[in-house]
Amino acid sequence: MASKKYALVLALLGLLQTASFAQTQSDASDSYILDSSKVSVSHMPQYNEFKNNTYPYPAKPKSQIELGGGFGSAFILGDHSILAKNDLGHTYIGGITGNISLREALGHVFSLRESYLGSIVSIPHDKFRGFPSAKSFTHMLGVDAIASLNTISNYRGNPKTNIYALVGYDVVANYVQTWQGSGFHNYYPPTYGSITTFGGTANPGNPANGRKDWTLMHALSYGAGIAFKLSEKFNLAFEERVTQPLFAVGSNYLDGAVQASSFGGTVSPNFRDLWAYSTVRFNMNIGNLATHVAPLWWINPNNYVYNEINTPKHMKIPPPILPDADGDGVTDQFDLEPNTPAGAPVDTHGRSLDTDGDGVPDYRDKEKITLQSCFPVNADGVGTCPEPACCKELRDRLNAMPTTVANACALSSLPSVTFKAGSAKLSKDAMAILTGAAGQLQANPNCHVKVIGYAMASKQSQQLSWDRVNAVIKYLVEKQGISESRIIFSYGQSGDANTVDLQPTLETGPNTVPAPNPQYRTTK
Repeated sequence: MASKKYALVLALLGLLQTASFAQTQSDASDSYILDSSKVSVSHMPQYNEFKNNTYPYPAKPKSQIELGGGFGSAFILGDHSILAKNDLGHTYIGGITGNISLREALGHVFSLRESYLGSIVSIPHDKFRGFPSAKSFTHMLGVDAIASLNTISNYRGNPKTNIYALVGYDVVANYVQTWQGSGFHNYYPPTYGSITTFGGTANPGNPANGRKDWTLMHALSYGAGIAFKLSEKFNLAFEERVTQPLFAVGSNYLDGAVQASSFGGTVSPNFRDLWAYSTVRFNMNIGNLATHVAPLWWINPNNYVYNEINTPKHMKIPPPILPDADGDGVTDQFDLEPNTPAGAPVDTHGRSLDTDGDGVPDYRDKEKITLQSCFPVNADGVGTCPEPACCKELRDRLNAMPTTVANACALSSLPSVTFKAGSAKLSKDAMAILTGAAGQLQANPNCHVKVIGYAMASKQSQQLSWDRVNAVIKYLVEKQGISESRIIFSYGQSGDANTVDLQPTLETGPNTVPAPNPQYRTTK
């Protein structure tokens, strides 16, 4: 028999372990915070203030209610039941109990549970002291205040178990039936003086057969439990509970016997018997998940805080400011030479280029390529080697040319920008390409740029070409600081419709033109 009991316990533990490991990772979602459908009407003002960033705390959501029920063993800790021996000399174990309840969250830690509990405890005859057999019938209506001890955590999402402690108030109706040889009698305490000896009969008043006398009393309960989450709707719990009557009258008679204080002594009315319950509970969450969240003791309130830090959805984050004091295209935080003159060519670290390495930056070097054999150079970057006759003749010719030729654009090409089909929005890659092109234009102030868009014959395609050229020019002017006077607006040409080309030139032309078909403009 004992081996069967152990097998049943092991099977139950295995079921719990399987259910625990079968769960998916605890959901750390916080989407309900900004979901107005999960907020009651009374909390909507706070919800609106939080959403508009005028109040720092989100509104409490509507949560499901837990409907539960359970069964288990019942004990009465008293004079008779603790010391009782049956005819074989064995200590008595206890009775049975069952309960139903409704539990509602006050917050993520505290909740209230209203419940009904009933129990029957059978107590055998104690032949050594003369106590009769008895049955104790009990009904309880109570309210428990429950504190969940492991809901809040800084190191995980929602809990898979709920460990809790409880304290409660109960209204109890108790009726004790004893066997007095000739039949069952109802047992109630009309007087304390009728029991005066150790081992005496436990039947004060000895009411008539068949009469039922229920004793009503107030009681205090306390206990603890642990619940295991089986799914988003169900959980299985184990709970221990002790219930103690608050007043002496009737509370010493729960087990149908009173132990006198000594041989020949009187019975003290101040001792109180206790109920002790060990139960298995099966609980179910009730309520529509479209408008309610799970009971709050299954939700870690820190989810929102950590998710918002990791991926902000509600915080007001100021746009990043990337200052570039010298306008060379390299932001100050990465610029190793933050005071280069306007238009001076620089490298990727913002340092002035020195092509021939003679110590004179290119923007001041009158001889950009000087052989090392001609070092040292003077303040203008000109080496000590005499100028070859051919070079002198070429320089003289260049000096004699018109200014527009002498100041020719040194750029031979610029990159192209590709758009997604049907879109005029610049991608991150396109922005990076335009940033590089802007750096080249800033290093070559004599150069203008022709922005060329392509299209087919339809009005929609012509407008899309215009939108794309406009997006490129707007980025170069507003984000990169290129002057509009250096840009030529050209769209609707024959070519790849998803491409916008940048062409260096010395030409001038219109830097803006009217939209051809504004009714087809796109912002995608």
